[in-house]
Amino acid sequence: MLVVGKTDDKYLQEGIDVYVKRLKHYVNFEITVIPALKDQKGASPEEIKEREAALILKQIEKCDRVVLLDEHGTEHTSVGFSQYLQKQMNAGVRNLAFVVGGAFGFAPSVYSAANDKISLSKMTFNHQMVRLFFTEQLYRAFTILHHEPYHNE
Repeated sequence: MLVVGKTDDKYLQEGIDVYVKRLKHYVNFEITVIPALKDQKGASPEEIKEREAALILKQIEKCDRVVLLDEHGTEHTSVGFSQYLQKQMNAGVRNLAFVVGGAFGFAPSVYSAANDKISLSKMTFNHQMVRLFFTEQLYRAFTILHHEPYHNE
């Protein structure tokens, strides 16, 4: 997972760490943090998104399947998301690069580089909270795929 800026709140980082540790049982998972931009004073949201885009695009490899966590993306149930992951694995995708943007979202160049967009909800969440919600859902998806009792249906 690629994220813009570090997770500021300790309670969120602790939760993320729990699920990252659990995910290691199933998959090679890591979070790459792009440092928050400096000197943002006076910059418009569009300028900030463009500067973040340059940093995001530097981290993406040509062979990556890029999936943006975006409010306009496809919504899945937890089971549906696990099926999405299974489809990617069956297709031989080696690296799924899930990207969480900054507070203002993504620049057009990042949308152009993306293969998919996923929305966690119709509600808007703080971009730092999305990190915790998504790592939990990723963990949940793998427990579903392995028929483990974490998910109740």
